[in-house]
Amino acid sequence: MKPLWSALMLAAVATTAAAADSTTVAPPDVQARRLPGTIDLDGLLTDAAWGGEPVQARFIQSDPDQGSAPTFATEVRVMFDDDAIYVGARMFDASPDSIVARLARRDVSSRSDELCVFLDPYHDKRTGYFFVISAAGVLRDGILYNDGWTDGSWDGVWQGRARVDSLGWTAEMRIPYSQLRFRKTEQGRWGINFRRYFARRNEYDHVAYTPRNESGFVSRFPDLVGIDGLTPDRAIELRPYGITRGEFLQHATGDPFNDGSKVAPDVGVDLKTAIGSKLTLNATVNPDFGQVEVDPAVVNLTDVETFFSEKRPFFFEGSSNYEFGSGGSDSFWGFNWPGPSFFYTRRIGRSPQGFDPAEGSAEYVDRPLGTSILGAAKITGKVAGDWNLGLLQAVTAQERSKLWTAGVSSRAEVEPLTSYTVIRAQREFNSGRQGLGVITTMAARKFDNPLLSDQLNRRSIVAGVDGWTFLDSAQVWVVTGWTSLTDVRGTQQRLIALQRNSQHYLQRPDAARWRIDPLATSLTGYGGRFTLNKQKGRTIFNSAVGFMNPHFDLNDVGSMSRADVVNAHVVSGYKWTDPNAWRRYADAKLALWGSTDWDGNLISPGIWAGGGIDFANYWSFWPRASFNPRSINNRLTRGGPLTVSKPRWESGFWFETDGRQEVYYSLDLGGARSQSGGWAFWAYPSVEWKPASNVSVSVGPGFDRNHQDSQWVGAVGDAGAVDTYGRRYVFSQLDQTTVSANLRLNVAFTPNVSFQVFAQPLISSGDYFAYKQLVRARSYDWEPVGSGVPQYYADGDTLDLDGPGPGRAFNPDFNITSLRGNAILRWEFLPASTLFLVWTQERSGFENDGEFEFGPACSKLLDQRPNNIFLAKVSYYLSL
Repeated sequence: MKPLWSALMLAAVATTAAAADSTTVAPPDVQARRLPGTIDLDGLLTDAAWGGEPVQARFIQSDPDQGSAPTFATEVRVMFDDDAIYVGARMFDASPDSIVARLARRDVSSRSDELCVFLDPYHDKRTGYFFVISAAGVLRDGILYNDGWTDGSWDGVWQGRARVDSLGWTAEMRIPYSQLRFRKTEQGRWGINFRRYFARRNEYDHVAYTPRNESGFVSRFPDLVGIDGLTPDRAIELRPYGITRGEFLQHATGDPFNDGSKVAPDVGVDLKTAIGSKLTLNATVNPDFGQVEVDPAVVNLTDVETFFSEKRPFFFEGSSNYEFGSGGSDSFWGFNWPGPSFFYTRRIGRSPQGFDPAEGSAEYVDRPLGTSILGAAKITGKVAGDWNLGLLQAVTAQERSKLWTAGVSSRAEVEPLTSYTVIRAQREFNSGRQGLGVITTMAARKFDNPLLSDQLNRRSIVAGVDGWTFLDSAQVWVVTGWTSLTDVRGTQQRLIALQRNSQHYLQRPDAARWRIDPLATSLTGYGGRFTLNKQKGRTIFNSAVGFMNPHFDLNDVGSMSRADVVNAHVVSGYKWTDPNAWRRYADAKLALWGSTDWDGNLISPGIWAGGGIDFANYWSFWPRASFNPRSINNRLTRGGPLTVSKPRWESGFWFETDGRQEVYYSLDLGGARSQSGGWAFWAYPSVEWKPASNVSVSVGPGFDRNHQDSQWVGAVGDAGAVDTYGRRYVFSQLDQTTVSANLRLNVAFTPNVSFQVFAQPLISSGDYFAYKQLVRARSYDWEPVGSGVPQYYADGDTLDLDGPGPGRAFNPDFNITSLRGNAILRWEFLPASTLFLVWTQERSGFENDGEFEFGPACSKLLDQRPNNIFLAKVSYYLSL
């Protein structure tokens, strides 16, 4: 790693330059006044209450002509009463018939003319809320954190209306105090900011903005004054729901658990309320998430778990409160760092993980698809002064499979009663120049079936500390970092399996120091990551070093692909931020990185170059290329001996057109080749068509062609395999072709009524051939599989790992077809009260054939008998 560290230090010296001083002038305070009387929230600004002088909030163009006067003027007024903040705005436009006012579902950006109000009620200069209304009356909202990062997952209950008229367009907004958290003071002072988006010119006008080559956003807000004597609202918000779900699924003849149809009603409730003036409690009993979009189908031939994004509202709303290790800095890079996620919400309510042998011998099995969430609650806000708190507690039910054997029904436990806890706290010091945070997560299980105690951890705890500090008064350089301890407890059998899994591979026979402990009932590990980032100026610089020892494990509540790694990188470059006649922005970057395992094997060195251009016409082109020299591979044999990875090259680019246009195109194109003979090519074009102001259609096909020279097949013991430690490690060449698509239709009838259709067809085939076995450790040398151990049957294209005899011969070739999709009608008939009508369908098929034939595969896909699920759900919002 010495050459890498030398390059890092040289680059740091070369890029230490003073940041350009900001030329912006601090905007004046924004004066609010108490609302005289009432307002009819119709978007017209005709109420007498709006008749006073407009607030003197001076808008300045932030893009494309930063620092210039806006194309058209904007006037805003702020008023308040005992319950809410009110914003009235007039957006002047000389061509009102050309105002872009596209309808879309709530919380979906439609590239329309918009007004955004930013609020910092705590006045901490780092966090806050944003509320957006478009010229069509579509509402969006979210939270601000880390002095400018946004999280659109938060959903507030507020109101807004907009109208287009002969002078441009107007908007009225009412934001209740029940949606905000702030301190009770006699003389109120919040942070506030406004942003107008002028779609035709792609122009952004702010009252306060972040200058190019600088950082920080919330810390620049002017103050909202005059809001004296406000009292935080402690209303209790309830959202009871009722649901009816009809399932029409494929089933086996005579299955006593599934005759092909099932209708099940259900009820539940969500609760939200204030705890004091600084905390918010969200709780849910029997939550339902049936209306969310289906997960895409994937074909995963690796040893790494597929990561699915969270789509359940209770968990993704406000998820930034639980982020760990990313405060302070505005830029983080990976470069083969297998960055762990300390809280992966999909662990809660996932498919049951246990298996009872009785399931294998039963004639019929009804296995739960997911684990029921008995209840969950989270608390967010501030405690002990200025500590930001996020606490989540969830309990999932004991789940049992229903079994039927010889006319007798029984049950088998496949998931124990489990408790999940996440505690996150963070505080900023010295006006955000330093920060300190902690996180603790825990999963604890209660086993009734002793068989499950050998399959799942009894308890796991993760504790971590993170923070940041700026190194200079101008806040150009910032160091961020985190360090963590993990501890997992369970039976000896469970800990052996844990040490052998793909995150650890401690059974590797040529490991120098870290081996399986067969008597262990606990596994304790540690890890950390430290980053140096340059926040301001035209020169780009970022470097980091991270490590996770072989015992590091947080997969019970978090997500990680591997431990046993030490990784470092340095990236530097230059950016051109001042627009000219042909571009708006451009940059170029060069990075070096390297990773070792804890035995010192160089497992992932590389060099990367990339950058791109945003053109003056709002098209973009971003090319990239990388090279990985020869290295050691400690994962190819999946717990077996080390091998060699031969040099590999990769290149590609991202291209997109102007998203404001009626037709928008994009393309992700790339390819890779290895000296071993492996290669890959992929193309992901997409097109979005907006034939009307309320309709959008997008088609995103994908094509992947992949040739693996050494695809894992399996391993078998053989005392004669001296050079591979008594086992044969079998691989093959693999030709895989995958064709897929993401198809979407969005229709918005009003800002509160929308219809969506999503479909994902997928066809993937894999042809395994040229079976071979590793000759010796620490090499990339092979010999063909013959008639010994293992044995290959050329006539049937099958393989028998343990050679002639009773062992099972198999052919790993596959041809998978899948079609998943749903249609959703959403009607928000009252604020936060919603009706969902959902139809979900899935078709799938499998054949033991590696030939890719597109036409016949499409026909087979359409001929597959579908699984259909119909759902109707209504939720009602109550504020008590």
